[in-house]
Amino acid sequence: MKKTNVSAIVGVQYGDEGKGRIVDYFAQDADIVIRYQGGDNAGHTVINDKGKFALHILPSGIFNPETMNIVGAGTVVNFNTMHEELENIRTKSGMEIDNVFIDSRAHLIMPFHCDLDGAEESKRDSSQKIGTTKRGIGPCYTDKAARSGIRAGDLKDEEFLEKRLTMLLSKKNRELEYYGLKTYTVEELMALCDKWKKEFGDHIIDTVPVVREAVESGKKILLEGQLGIMRDNDWGIYPYTTSSNPTVGGAANGSAIPAWAIQKVIGVAKAYSTSVGGGPYMTELFDETAEKLREIGGEYGATTGRPRRCGWFDAVAADYACYMNGVTDLALTKMDVLDGFEKIKVCTGYMIDGEYFSHLPETALQERAKPIYEEFDGWMEDTTHCKTWDDLPEKAKSYVKALEKLINTKITYISVGPEREQLIIR
Repeated sequence: MKKTNVSAIVGVQYGDEGKGRIVDYFAQDADIVIRYQGGDNAGHTVINDKGKFALHILPSGIFNPETMNIVGAGTVVNFNTMHEELENIRTKSGMEIDNVFIDSRAHLIMPFHCDLDGAEESKRDSSQKIGTTKRGIGPCYTDKAARSGIRAGDLKDEEFLEKRLTMLLSKKNRELEYYGLKTYTVEELMALCDKWKKEFGDHIIDTVPVVREAVESGKKILLEGQLGIMRDNDWGIYPYTTSSNPTVGGAANGSAIPAWAIQKVIGVAKAYSTSVGGGPYMTELFDETAEKLREIGGEYGATTGRPRRCGWFDAVAADYACYMNGVTDLALTKMDVLDGFEKIKVCTGYMIDGEYFSHLPETALQERAKPIYEEFDGWMEDTTHCKTWDDLPEKAKSYVKALEKLINTKITYISVGPEREQLIIR
């Protein structure tokens, strides 16, 4: 196998694992960072010498002017959101951003996608609510699958774009009318698309030649997704999932990189766990421990501000995630959040209808699963100053080693704070 320099960074929980800070760390010397799936419905928080930023659609390599950032074919893009993010970075950092490119195959989130997303969620029974952020992600991917979507490259062909919009609007306006919502004309959407073309047209490219040259010449490439495998549309807690694949398989498919070329997979997990949105979550806590995790960890959504559901580390689900993604190295984030806990629990199995499970079952069984915990002594020391593995308290090292054994994966990176330098490399 030809040696390449491609790494994928994937979430091995429900999302919000801290992937943004890991990508930001590795992007300091990356040639290309590619966002390979998803839209602006989830955020990556990046803290660096330029400030604190919540990125929703922009790749986390945006702060390295030497890095080419690509929003890949597997994504869905709201250019209004991208404009807002770019303006926010320019205002807060003083940087001029010209290193972002959008693959011409990426699908566009139109205003009616957002309208329909909220309307469809409001009609669902309370027990079936997905927890959508109402950003239009699902409806846009629906149109993509139905082969009726609008792609970024379509902005460059006015005649073709008008034909596509005319075809799509006849159906979308009927749906909007059903929900009692505003309908759209082809003219107003063409005007919006023209605005997008003027701002982003020069940055909409066919990324395959660029990416292929980078792969074959050994350039350093980082692949970045959103959410985690538990929200994967195939392997997650369907139907409480996103509409794409945040796995390493999705990374290959959404970035124009063959699967064999991804030779390093960095899984990212919190030292505990969180979830935003509906669906089963076996280790969720509803007591003062959950509130303590939430407050110390600042567990509120980067996109919505919603309080995240909090719980202990689920080693069964994490082991499944590491296997499914072929994780070669795990990054354990927010280790410092556990500094003040006398006792720390880890889920090592489930009881479901009286039967013991050591593996992650499908969604319906997860709904009925009760976690079985192993308890560990907390270290009750401040770890935020630790720079090396040897600096960590002995009980913290014991916790890391126990997790490694439970998930059959090497924990190579340990984050003890949000700053770049607060990352221990073993």
